[in-house]
Amino acid sequence: MDETKIDRTAMGGLAKSLAFIIGATHPATVAMQTAADSGTDKNVKTARALFLKLRPGERRAAMDMLSD
Repeated sequence: MDETKIDRTAMGGLAKSLAFIIGATHPATVAMQTAADSGTDKNVKTARALFLKLRPGERRAAMDMLSD
């Protein structure tokens, strides 16, 4: 993933996808939802870092759910 910013609506959708795939209490899901709610650079950076630590299949599945 590059440094492209994604909008808060997309982050909210990604948080919902992650909640379905890895659970609502997973740190990546919580961080993504926090970033979607606040939109601060610090929260977005944290969410992105945790998202990139997920297994490739989990990341792909979450992104695929956004496109549906």
